[in-house]
Amino acid sequence: MSPFSRSVAAAVISCVVCFCGYLVPQLSWAGETKDHSALLQALSKTQMTLAEGLKQVTQGTEVPISAKFELDDNQRISLSIYTAEKGLGMDSEHNILKELAGSPEKAPWMPEVEVFKDIPHVARASAHLTLTAIARHSLLAVVLRAEKEHPGKLFSIAPRVHKARAVFAVLIANGSNASEYLYDALTGKQVP
Repeated sequence: MSPFSRSVAAAVISCVVCFCGYLVPQLSWAGETKDHSALLQALSKTQMTLAEGLKQVTQGTEVPISAKFELDDNQRISLSIYTAEKGLGMDSEHNILKELAGSPEKAPWMPEVEVFKDIPHVARASAHLTLTAIARHSLLAVVLRAEKEHPGKLFSIAPRVHKARAVFAVLIANGSNASEYLYDALTGKQVP
């Protein structure tokens, strides 16, 4: 790649990060609230960890771009993982962005697949793909690191922009409390 191409690529990535910083706060998980009490109670029913779910969906070129345990429309625990089917090297316009979701109460996890077509999901997944693509660490690597560094059950990881830098926001349940930790997407280290 020529120096000019690298400069153009860096400028484009900077613009995308700034743009995503504007969008991502509005593109958080659909229906997510600060009160996680019902979800935290339901987490005890899971038969798998978030890391195990991430390992299961990482096949061929398909890459997870965010993941979480959530309550579905029937208030039952569900594992939801957004993926980019064609990998991180393909932009969102030419990729297949989808959600794998299903009950983690029985092993093996057998998720249903939804290919995103609606604007809110495509926008959210596109932002997740862009931020994960510029990261030097996979979601799984960050999840495994966070699990070693903090007690409790990790129940969500999603990329976002924090103070003009790409981070992975990790939520960990410890008893009836949930704590958020940010990990730098480039270094993989926790942001102080």
